[in-house]
Amino acid sequence: MRRVNVEELAQGIADGSRAAIARAITLVESTKPAHRAEAHHLLQLIAPHTGNAFRVGISGVPGAGKSTFVNAMGVKLIDERHHRVAVLAVDPSSSRTGGSILGDRTRMADLAARDDAFIRPSPSGGHLGGVARATRESMLVLEAAGYDVILVETVGVGQSEVAVSGMVDTFLMLQVARTGDQLQGIKRGILELADVIAITKADGDNEQAARVAARELSIAMKLITSDNEKRRAPVLTCSSYTGAGLDEVWDTVAKHRAELEEAGTLATRRLEQQQDWLWNMVRDELMEALRTSPEVRTTAEHVQAKLADESLSALEGAQEILAAFARSVSSLPWAERPGR
Repeated sequence: MRRVNVEELAQGIADGSRAAIARAITLVESTKPAHRAEAHHLLQLIAPHTGNAFRVGISGVPGAGKSTFVNAMGVKLIDERHHRVAVLAVDPSSSRTGGSILGDRTRMADLAARDDAFIRPSPSGGHLGGVARATRESMLVLEAAGYDVILVETVGVGQSEVAVSGMVDTFLMLQVARTGDQLQGIKRGILELADVIAITKADGDNEQAARVAARELSIAMKLITSDNEKRRAPVLTCSSYTGAGLDEVWDTVAKHRAELEEAGTLATRRLEQQQDWLWNMVRDELMEALRTSPEVRTTAEHVQAKLADESLSALEGAQEILAAFARSVSSLPWAERPGR
């Protein structure tokens, strides 16, 4: 990726240029030091135009039809509710190229054809939970471009639900009936994260099974906490194929966010997310600097050789590596204090 004029790129985003938006997201996804510096500058320029979108995380068990649901819901939000919808579909990363390999966009053909939609498959980059490091920054780019609904769809494996719940206003969990014991189909940790739960594929011969699954999960939600005053995630049914129940699901999602605003907790939630993001960025920058430091690499090779002949303990080796890193820190770009 060639160097960019960050000011022109920021203006292109404000103008709604799809090419500028795509290029900006590519920029914030890059891990190259020069690109990271440009991305930070870009985020500073667009910051006044961010923070106004409704951020919704969507995850679920494999086979729940997440992409099909996003396609149907996105079309409804644009055609009937006049929203501008952006989708970040976080894919597993190719171990060779780092690129997305599922291609969720192919399952969102109807939504992709809408002028008021923007769909971006986003490689996870191997980060825990499958949520890309740059997903948060991509959301800011899309908000600055005027998209008022941002849907973040995760791969639905491992800790991805935890990661996405930490960057959105409302977390929607999708589940499908007939996957065995419903109380085992979704574990307590995920139930605690969900703000709204929807049983998908509630149509045809599966409609009754979906309703049964919804009742069982509603009972499960009551077992999560004995506090009757604490909010429990409502459980609904819907069909992405027929459209049945989609309005009710979205109304429930929107109601949750409205309740956060009325209680004054939406701002608190976003502040906590910003604080989490802050320390995640610090950790990532430190790990990248540690990984790429020539002095650290040289010391690490020396330490590993000593470990092999048992002339050095792991504790002593770690101290040597950290000392080498400390010596190299002063030369890093971010080591300069502002105004020095």
